[in-house]
Amino acid sequence: MSTTSVSTIAYYLALIGGILMVLLGLVGFFGSFGAFYFGWGFGFAYGGIVTIIMGVIAIIGAKSASTLVWAIVLIIVGLIGGGLGGLLVLLGGILGLVTVLSKKA
Repeated sequence: MSTTSVSTIAYYLALIGGILMVLLGLVGFFGSFGAFYFGWGFGFAYGGIVTIIMGVIAIIGAKSASTLVWAIVLIIVGLIGGGLGGLLVLLGGILGLVTVLSKKA
């Protein structure tokens, strides 16, 4: 059997999700500059900025995924960030929350 704990899995999920959010946010931000010629690229650029910010928050909070406050923050970041990275951050936050609640029981 593997000796990997649930809090370690939560950390890796949140970290990988945060990295994906930053990378996909950069692609969304810089990819929207071609759409500026048509006048509808501003919305995509703002979405990219939000995803980048949420990804940075997820990367910072990944190490503390097994604390109550950061588990809730990661769940909220995963919901706001969206996409595959947001889903991984959301799962990491949920697993961190399960770890916190199982320690108190």
